[in-house]
Amino acid sequence: MPEGDTVHRTATRLDAALRGAAVTHAELRWPSAPDVDLRGSTTLEVVARGKHLLHRFDTGSTLHTHLRMEGQWRVEHPGPRTDRALRRSDLRAAVLTATWSAVGLRLGMLDLVPTAREADLVGHLGPDVLGPDWDPELARDRLLAHPATLAEALLDQRTLAGVGTFWASELMFVERLHPWAAAAGLDPERVDRLMARLHRLMAAAEVSGWQASTGIQRTGDEAYVHARSGRPCRRCGDTVRVAMAGVAPRERTIFSCPTCQGGLAPTDDGRPQRPLGSSPGPRGAYRRRTP
Repeated sequence: MPEGDTVHRTATRLDAALRGAAVTHAELRWPSAPDVDLRGSTTLEVVARGKHLLHRFDTGSTLHTHLRMEGQWRVEHPGPRTDRALRRSDLRAAVLTATWSAVGLRLGMLDLVPTAREADLVGHLGPDVLGPDWDPELARDRLLAHPATLAEALLDQRTLAGVGTFWASELMFVERLHPWAAAAGLDPERVDRLMARLHRLMAAAEVSGWQASTGIQRTGDEAYVHARSGRPCRRCGDTVRVAMAGVAPRERTIFSCPTCQGGLAPTDDGRPQRPLGSSPGPRGAYRRRTP
């Protein structure tokens, strides 16, 4: 699922293309979307709130979307590509102007609501790590008041908005924090350091377009632990593990190093875990899958 830095970059791209322009054509292919003709309205702005996108029009309406796992917004000049996109079965929204087309594919959520009622959709969110409302002290206090584990608290958008499994796994590793420790029992100073580093790295990713906690913008080297289960820890050489945080059906995948971060997950039986993207080879060895 795209995380806050990706969603903020998407909002910036949509805003640059659509702000101040009149809508020449619009489609909302969503069962609960009201039958409203957006043609002739003007985009005031497109902003992100955590992992949510808010497209505000001068008519007093807001188009709210969420990418979920597979969604995307494409921005392109009107023409054959846009015409083909409008015929796609996975098209969920389209907002066209004379110079740009914004096409929403495989979106996970869509609502058209009065702008005055945006809080009905995003009012529950905690401070946005990349938003103007970012308040690290409030985020720290909410995390320390969370009744579950650190991993669950970081991923709970009511605690702070915009963090997904990549940044949660990476930041807990960098700060040597046990993902399954009780959030309420953490040292507030360690949480302050976590919040400061989280904001710094996500802000850098928003600018660069690379989610790279290691500082290396090269495919395969961006992460310390995320998606590296079964492989050596870059810090100590132990094997990176993967386990679930939370309760079904809302559990999420977390990667960690048991040596660097204080032990296995409660659900981890310690058996060997093969690297992601590998398959069993001869005599139990592992080999990388190739296309």
